[in-house]
Amino acid sequence: RESDHRGWTPVSCTVTRQNATVQGLTEGKAYFFRIAAENIIGMGPFTETTKEIVIRDPITVPDRPEDLEVKAVTKNSVTLTWNPPKYNGGSDITMYVLESRLIGKEKFHRVTKEKMLDRKYTVEGLKEGDTYEYRVSACNIVGQGKPSFCTKPITCKDEIAPPTLDLDFRDKLIVRVGEAFSLTGRYSGKPAPRVIWLKDDIVVKEDDRTKIKTTPTTLCLGILKSVRDDSGKYCVTVENSTGSRKGFCQVNVVDRPSPPVGPVIFDEVHKDHMIVSWKPPLDDGGSEITNYIIEKKDAHKDVWMPVTSATVKTTCKIPKLLEGREYQIRIYAENLYGISDPLLSDEMKAKDRFRVPDAPEQPIIKNVTKDSAVVVWNKPYDGGKPITNYIVEKKETMATRWVKATKDPIFPSTQFKVPDLLEGCQYEFRVSAENEIGIGDPSPPSKPIFARDPIAKPSPPINPEAVDKTKNSVDLSWQPPRHDGNGKIIGYIVEYQKVGDEEWKKANLAADSCPETKYKVTGLTEGLTYKFRVKAVNAAGESEPAYVPDPVEVKDRLEPPELILDANMAREQHVKAGDTLRLSAVIKGVPFPKVSWKKEDHEVSPKADIEVTGVGSKLEIRNTVHEDGGIYSLTVENPAGSKTVSVKVVVLDKPGPPRNLQVSEVRSDSCYLTWMEPEDDGGSVITNYVVERKDVASAQWVAISSSSKKRSHMAKYLIEGTQYLFRVAAENQFGRGPYVETSKPIKAIDPLHPPGPPKNLHHVDVDKTEVSLVWNRPDRDGGAEITGYLVEYQEDGADEWTKFQTVPMLDCVVTGL
Repeated sequence: RESDHRGWTPVSCTVTRQNATVQGLTEGKAYFFRIAAENIIGMGPFTETTKEIVIRDPITVPDRPEDLEVKAVTKNSVTLTWNPPKYNGGSDITMYVLESRLIGKEKFHRVTKEKMLDRKYTVEGLKEGDTYEYRVSACNIVGQGKPSFCTKPITCKDEIAPPTLDLDFRDKLIVRVGEAFSLTGRYSGKPAPRVIWLKDDIVVKEDDRTKIKTTPTTLCLGILKSVRDDSGKYCVTVENSTGSRKGFCQVNVVDRPSPPVGPVIFDEVHKDHMIVSWKPPLDDGGSEITNYIIEKKDAHKDVWMPVTSATVKTTCKIPKLLEGREYQIRIYAENLYGISDPLLSDEMKAKDRFRVPDAPEQPIIKNVTKDSAVVVWNKPYDGGKPITNYIVEKKETMATRWVKATKDPIFPSTQFKVPDLLEGCQYEFRVSAENEIGIGDPSPPSKPIFARDPIAKPSPPINPEAVDKTKNSVDLSWQPPRHDGNGKIIGYIVEYQKVGDEEWKKANLAADSCPETKYKVTGLTEGLTYKFRVKAVNAAGESEPAYVPDPVEVKDRLEPPELILDANMAREQHVKAGDTLRLSAVIKGVPFPKVSWKKEDHEVSPKADIEVTGVGSKLEIRNTVHEDGGIYSLTVENPAGSKTVSVKVVVLDKPGPPRNLQVSEVRSDSCYLTWMEPEDDGGSVITNYVVERKDVASAQWVAISSSSKKRSHMAKYLIEGTQYLFRVAAENQFGRGPYVETSKPIKAIDPLHPPGPPKNLHHVDVDKTEVSLVWNRPDRDGGAEITGYLVEYQEDGADEWTKFQTVPMLDCVVTGL
């Protein structure tokens, strides 16, 4: 029987030997056996084995252990692991024997005398730098088996390896709410790395739901019953002294969405439909909302009716309502992972809630001009929907058809300037309001208006003042009003009041008798003091008065003359010849001064036009010539005094002719000209001189210099023997003056001089009454051919020379001695 069964199984009942072979046993199972003897009388008692027998092959020593590996090496230790032998020899392994050999030695030595059954051992106390190889043997009850294959030579030194990380999860992970999830992986590195878990850059800590498990080679972060807040970016960092590695996973814990956010807003309510809107859920469950489910319910019934289940908009039209019934709406949000709890609305009655706007009140018309008017109205009730536009219409009072004032929308302003009116026509206006439902009724028509510019009373005149007075009059002056009231100023009313009286008297009865901004009030009493005021008048009436600031005493006044010079009366006035000279000044003084103009203390030229007005004087000379230049003076005089101003007038003209033209150093091909500057330079600097020559036989003058600023010139390139005339003119910026000409022709020839003395005079023969002389030609002939030689003789001791004769040759015989 099997050791764990009670029932016996017969093997054989015909065995006559004292042994038997039991077939059909199962390897590894334990059995009990029993034997009984049998004769013809019957079967005797059984004899049973005392202990169970395990069925196995015959026992030998174990095979060699497998996969001996070095797991860690330091400078003084080596950690080894191995796997058991494939076959233990038929008996359990009782221990392992680990041996080592120092490289360079022959024998292996047992590492420890301990009985090792763990398949991992750390050999300690080694010497840094030594190199060993290791082997391991397995032992059973029979004995020690073959050793494993040796490890590679191992040198004792600290091992360094940067971390490695092999993750079992991807970049993204989607988890349903309530489910568990784990992030696992493997890692390595020497020295052993540190493992850190982060979620959204914050260190993950263990709690009831969060578990972290780290072994020397594996890492794991597990979360039980996940919630939405577990969503985030998870990061695992494996680091040691040689570096670090990171792995990331974006975990999204998904759920059905939260309910839509209320309240449900009834944007539009009508008798047969409503339009509602709501806000999306605060939490979409980590997955995009795929649609909203909208249902409606009659408030008096318990049945919810579907409206739509296929919209992603947060607004919906609820159709097919019965007028007057109250309805309730409920809305669900749905994503891939389920449907939210519902959002319930308040009850709402189906009836028209909006209409077109009411008619505005009668509009008011302002700021009417000849071609425009401003229509102003108040906003009417908008019918429950915002007003989007106003429609302004116009029509002539006698017409029947209303016309839109503009095609453009008018909003939000409640006034509009209507253009393009016809001057003089009478108009009415009305306004309608529009919302998205439609256009409401028009307002009542406005009061009729005529299209013309309005006329108001003008503003008062500006700055009235008393500008002059005599013993019985006062001269007033002012400026027009700033605003004419859109009407033409007809004129002004001037009023005066004797100081002490209350009554104002009109100086002029009608405004049109004073159209100008000045007026002379006459008929006043000498010695009395008066106040004055002025009013502007247009078709609408008189303006408020403007008052002369101070009362005026009526009497003759004396003011000494005063001259206010114009710009043309500066100290020096330059006028170009031929232009017009104008001198003018403003003159003041009471009584008005006597005016006189002088030139160099003499009467001015008769060609001068002199004009004297009540405010000044002007002198004008047309077509000025050089002689019009000089010092002009203006004198004004009255009983209170006199005043004189003067101005130097320079008439800018062409210069006069140069003076004293001389010719010298005449040669056969040149001569030298000199002259003096003109007496009159024309009021401007001489810029250059023009020099010309002319052959006496020719009519044409030829320029030989036109840019010289010097008062001399060498005339070159003359033809020998030709007679020439020369002339010179001066130029300034206003032109060329007259020429000065040489008085007589100049002949181009070299000048003649007496010849030099003959050379080497000596006698060649002497007689008693005559001497024969010879000589050589002189060095210079004086500029002309030698025509002869004059021979003279002197008696020794005498004072005078006696002429003998003139000979043409270079010899002579003097006779008669």
